[in-house]
Amino acid sequence: MFNSKALLTAFAAVLASIAAATPVGPVTEVPVTVTVCTGGVGVGCAAIPIVSETCVNLTGGLSFLNKQISTAIIPAGFVCQFFQRFNCNASPVKGSTDSEIVLTAGTWNFFNVPGLSGRSTNFNDLTSSFTCSPI
Repeated sequence: MFNSKALLTAFAAVLASIAAATPVGPVTEVPVTVTVCTGGVGVGCAAIPIVSETCVNLTGGLSFLNKQISTAIIPAGFVCQFFQRFNCNASPVKGSTDSEIVLTAGTWNFFNVPGLSGRSTNFNDLTSSFTCSPI
């Protein structure tokens, strides 16, 4: 005997599973960014997409940030290394104690950041390049 109620229930279940499996539109990933600012948070800022272990030189469209970074916002799960020289070069810089700094997730004021020498350092307006990677 034909059971229309059972057939309707089965048909509804099939439609629901098809609808759940069908994407609504193109899936786009939102890039993870590091935000760097020439002043405090919100002042002269740029959100720069993180491409793991790629050196970002502050040239071209980012040249307004060269030797001007005062603040950085690093997302959770990432570590960033900021360099005084271009090309993520960690060579010593004459007259400076630290030619690079390494910062983990959080909001950092470059006037007082952990230096590689083990004490706090002033890295304000010194950055020319940086790189970030997942921890």
